[in-house]
Amino acid sequence: MIRSVYYTNHHIIPQTNLSIEEIHRALQDPEGLLWVCLSAPTEEELQTILGNLFHFHPLAIEDCTSHGYQVSKIDEFGDYLFIVMHALPSGKFWEISEPIEVDIFLGKNYVVSVTHESYVSPIETVWKHLEKDERLITRGSDFLCHAILDHVVDDYLPVLDEIDEQIEFLEDQVLQSPTPDVLSKTLEMKHALMSMRRLVAPQREIMNRLSRDEFPMIDQQSRIYFRDIYDHLVRLQDLSESLRDIVTGILDIYLNSTSLRLNEIMKALTIVSTIFLPLSFVAGVYGMNFIHMPELGWRYGYLMVWVIFFLIASGMILFFKKRNWF
Repeated sequence: MIRSVYYTNHHIIPQTNLSIEEIHRALQDPEGLLWVCLSAPTEEELQTILGNLFHFHPLAIEDCTSHGYQVSKIDEFGDYLFIVMHALPSGKFWEISEPIEVDIFLGKNYVVSVTHESYVSPIETVWKHLEKDERLITRGSDFLCHAILDHVVDDYLPVLDEIDEQIEFLEDQVLQSPTPDVLSKTLEMKHALMSMRRLVAPQREIMNRLSRDEFPMIDQQSRIYFRDIYDHLVRLQDLSESLRDIVTGILDIYLNSTSLRLNEIMKALTIVSTIFLPLSFVAGVYGMNFIHMPELGWRYGYLMVWVIFFLIASGMILFFKKRNWF
């Protein structure tokens, strides 16, 4: 699907859903602002807009058509920038395998965004705010690009907050009942944090370049906004590192708890085995089939054996209790 919006000083009301010819004419207006949004486009639409109309570099177009995961990056192609970011899908992040790739072409008077999903929250949010926020109209393409990237990064913090709540719950569970289900959920949180780190780290470098490098399509005044996004990513990375350390601690607690429980079980079994060892010896002695055994003919021999059993077992239990072995 192709959506487009065009603002110009000559038209207070924006022109939307432009034809290919109107998009071509809008590109010739250096004072205007053009945003072409491609959502779940076909290969024909990608080639028409990216290749035939904007004449972007074939390598950048190839990155847009690829459905495999690629690391977030920024490439400079003379008079425009090509930015690859990753937005988080709706739902629980740790239950979803792949993030949503957001490709952005930033020129002096235009922004072209490409997503393989029909609905991407940051894109839709900025699209709805076009008529409400005049800054998106008056401050140029670099500020519009900043708005999209800002919403992409802002969606990360609620996910980390939710992971933080899950980790607090797991901390309580691992102390009360360290079951295999707790271990499975803890490993899910750890993998989610590792995936978050894999996404945040390269995007942090992108924002660092946008806020420091002198790209001609980004004004000096707009760099501070990209610096703000960079600060958010630094905070996200620090928070994810802290949470990952906590998860590692939970795993250590789980392993120590299970080892302690195993030791307690083995200690109990060892005590029981130790108590029955001399009892088995006594029972074995009097279970022999020798004819001349004095106690076999004694009237109270059977009772005597039970008294011996009781004394041995009681004495060993008292001894173990005195040593605090259980």
